[in-house]
Amino acid sequence: MTALLRADNLVKHFPVQKRMFGKATEVVHAVDGVSFELNAGETMALVGESGCGKSTVGRLVLRLLEPTSGKVWFAGEDLTALPPQEMRAKRRELQMIFQDPYSSLNPRMTVEQTLVEPLRLHGLSPGKHHERAAELMDLVGLAPQYLQRFPHEFSGGQRQRIGIARALAVQPRLVVCDEPVSALDVSIQAQIVNLLQDLQRRLGLAYVFIAHDLAVVKHIASHVAVMYLGHIVEYADKRSLFASPRHPYTQALLSAIPLPEPDAKRERVLLQGDVPNPIHPPSGCRFRTRCPYVRERCAQEVPVLRSEGSHSVACHFWEEIAPPARANEARAVNERLVRLQSAFRTTGLETETV
Repeated sequence: MTALLRADNLVKHFPVQKRMFGKATEVVHAVDGVSFELNAGETMALVGESGCGKSTVGRLVLRLLEPTSGKVWFAGEDLTALPPQEMRAKRRELQMIFQDPYSSLNPRMTVEQTLVEPLRLHGLSPGKHHERAAELMDLVGLAPQYLQRFPHEFSGGQRQRIGIARALAVQPRLVVCDEPVSALDVSIQAQIVNLLQDLQRRLGLAYVFIAHDLAVVKHIASHVAVMYLGHIVEYADKRSLFASPRHPYTQALLSAIPLPEPDAKRERVLLQGDVPNPIHPPSGCRFRTRCPYVRERCAQEVPVLRSEGSHSVACHFWEEIAPPARANEARAVNERLVRLQSAFRTTGLETETV
């Protein structure tokens, strides 16, 4: 199967200008050599701490940011080689759902104006804009009579549904979801996640899903890429990653999931120190300054993603690191999923266990 989306060694460096009129002499290493593939109808989740480069990757995929180097292939076409006018036309097939539903909508535009704008830009549904806007509202579970209202008249979850409708107006094939539920409470998160899954099944969409909440990732993703300081350190299908995480950073992320039982005993993987400065990242393995298994080789050689079946890990010694007991982490994820589902049962979706 030919991948719908393929990122090939994406790099993005942001120049840092220390003086007002001086020349930038340093760069922020936001993304350094990220590669992955995504098939039609699948969801790849990008997870990691804040500042690891997840959102930057999402914007590079859509060419909202120009890469320093590397290529993005969509349906066999090199997006990085397209001139601006052709890229604007191609962007009909690639859309984005933004994190904050309060700031991503224009407060001066009605819902109908918001939904009709992309139709006009791409010359779609001529003479039937109102009908198409009403259809989009129904698609995301909102009443068409709300079309003449303004964003401030809606709740956060309703605004996010409008943002989803706007992304779907031009009938895309790929949608980048940049933490679409992190600004919402748990009951609304469940509604939006279930809506995204339902739309994916009905429309055959592919998602790049950026998130912090690992329970949400377990609920929606088919594959997971774990990022640290601009690099992908582990990539696997979700079952394999949650059942047997192999990179020390992934193990630490999973062990940090809160348990619903305050007195429950668990084995935590505690990371020492802070995330290094992305202007001056560590030599060799970027995780070595916080890794409990660090050795001399880690400072001298950059680990590459090595594959074992569908599971890839960027660690020199991952074969020697035994994965921790998964019982507590599995229970924590499953408890979170149960809460997500109990908040919104009307979809009839079932949650798989870890």
